Amino acid sequence: MKKKKKVNAAILIIGNEILSGRTQDKNIAFICNWLNLNCGITVAEVRIIPDVEKKIISSIRLLSTKFNYVFTTGGIGPTHDDITAQSIAKAFKVKYGYHKEAFKILENYYGKKKFNDGRKKMAKMPKISKLILNPSSAAPGFITKNVISLPGVPSILNSMIENCKKYLVKGLKVHSKTINLFTVESNISKQLENIQKKYKKFVDIGSYPFFRLGKIGVSIVSRSTSKKKLALVSKDLIKVIKLKKIKILKI
Repeated sequence: MKKKKKVNAAILIIGNEILSGRTQDKNIAFICNWLNLNCGITVAEVRIIPDVEKKIISSIRLLSTKFNYVFTTGGIGPTHDDITAQSIAKAFKVKYGYHKEAFKILENYYGKKKFNDGRKKMAKMPKISKLILNPSSAAPGFITKNVISLPGVPSILNSMIENCKKYLVKGLKVHSKTINLFTVESNISKQLENIQKKYKKFVDIGSYPFFRLGKIGVSIVSRSTSKKKLALVSKDLIKVIKLKKIKILKI
């Protein structure tokens, strides 16, 4: 597909187990990294919500209009609290039921005798959806309009993510450069603000404190779709660093 200059996405994590703290989410970082490195898509918002139909519907309606893509994780399994597929159908006001291709995939995988009602439930989804094939456990994910629904189990999601590519319009890759300094943020905050203003249309600059080797430091991270602009920002930062005689930490 053609590349757009800026393509963004939101991630909607669905699951009571994440909010209760019983399960630690591992999908956010993986999806963010994969989208940026492989598709040039920037994740601009992440939400975590419970398995509550009204919450899912309202979140899908809002996020699908704000962003190019919405990635959902969780709630597409065989149990009673897996309500993501049905909720997405209601959000878009489309028919929900057995997807013929998904039904056939699962029936072939389990065999007719072991293809029970719980497993059949995983073939139910918005009928307009296109499938995202699952090489790990057969049960497919699906894309409904601009909403891509994947399972919550990290190992299965990881194995499926490449099959999302064909549905995505790629953006320009965001490059980043990090400079680690032994200083405090307040020592360079004004200079960073000035550099950010100078390049605000092209580069995003962030500062992140750290404690390492018994000393307080700051990581300056610059992000841009333009390597040339990043290089210019780095030059300006180096001037500030030299002027203030700040030590650079090499990692």
